[in-house]
Amino acid sequence: MLDITQKLNAPTQKERLLALEEVLKMESEKPNFRENDANNHIHTIYSFSPYSPTLAAYKAYSAGLTSAGIMDHDSLSGAKEFKSACSLLNLGSTCGVEVRAKFNKGFGKMNHPDQNECIYMAAHGVALRYVDELNNYLDFYRQKRNERNARMCSLISQKYAEYGITLDFDKDVKPLSKQEEGGSVTERHLLYALAIKISNRYQDRNELLAFLKDGLELSVSEKIKGYILDEDNPHFLYDLVGVLKADTKFFYINADEEMPICEDFIKKAKSLGAIPAYAYLGDVGDSVTGDKKAQKFEDDYLEDLFVELKKAGFLAIAYMPTRNTPEQLTRLQALCKKYGMFEISGEDINSPRQQFCCKALALKEYAHLIDSTWALIGHEYSVEKYGVESGMFSTKAIEKTPDLYKRIKLYAEIGKQTICNKN
Repeated sequence: MLDITQKLNAPTQKERLLALEEVLKMESEKPNFRENDANNHIHTIYSFSPYSPTLAAYKAYSAGLTSAGIMDHDSLSGAKEFKSACSLLNLGSTCGVEVRAKFNKGFGKMNHPDQNECIYMAAHGVALRYVDELNNYLDFYRQKRNERNARMCSLISQKYAEYGITLDFDKDVKPLSKQEEGGSVTERHLLYALAIKISNRYQDRNELLAFLKDGLELSVSEKIKGYILDEDNPHFLYDLVGVLKADTKFFYINADEEMPICEDFIKKAKSLGAIPAYAYLGDVGDSVTGDKKAQKFEDDYLEDLFVELKKAGFLAIAYMPTRNTPEQLTRLQALCKKYGMFEISGEDINSPRQQFCCKALALKEYAHLIDSTWALIGHEYSVEKYGVESGMFSTKAIEKTPDLYKRIKLYAEIGKQTICNKN
């Protein structure tokens, strides 16, 4: 598997796709497909992830998914490769982009853990014919983000200088990204570069743990201690990043120019046939996944937020069934129905320890999210072939089928046919 991973993570898109063709020729058996599973939120090397778009598609395929969706921060530079890889694998595919946007409605902290009056949101279902235009629009925000990234690197260096560790944005961080190919550089890239510096400075793993505990005053669970002490751990740096993520306040600078105004981004997304979606986070009490600290997010004012989201022009709510409690999701689904919001599921994949499958989607209360995924695929296909006015939320589609749930069923059938027609 390591050899396959290396091949599918080759330096260029052309090499990766050719490698995928070779891999498929060598494989005699197909995976056991999970018809009631989907993932529309897979990050790649064009934001922060160990997976090229080709490898991401292959990992989804190997996990038994029959469809997969790419979702990078501020970038669609991996979309064409991802589509090509999914076509080779006969997977249904959908492309989107995740951004931070200004949403100053007086709520304070919404779904962004580090900054008030801004939100994480996505443009789902971006057809290939519009990928370049939307990606070019995002280039300004990627450049502004890099200016802030450089300033945050300086703050990291100020804190770590006493330990002989400094971080240079151009030399240490940028090379870890695909920014020269239109990829984005995120805070996780900064932490990954820092993890490399720390591991080089403290090569003895026990000394490294002592530094984390005594020098940085970071808490390390027994489980993570085991990972860090394991010299054969292939995910060591990602595990170290997970520890460092607990202490970001000292360097985090509020984003400003790198964020579009929410309504402006929605207008741009809709003009290109994309579906703007708010990413629901939800309060964390006893973490369902066991790896989140208790925090308050949108739940106290959720319905008021829905009202403002509807006014702003949002068409969908994206959420992760494994992250929240059944009670949270029951309430969220009721609000989606009340306000006519399309529901989209996607498990945020950016680490090698995460699974591509989502077992919760096999539960009857989330079965509709499979139809939603195929509807996204059908929407994207329709916009690609016939233009914006053929999308699921176009005036023509709404006039023809006013009921959202009937429209979802119709576009889901279109999405499924895109795969059937290949066979």
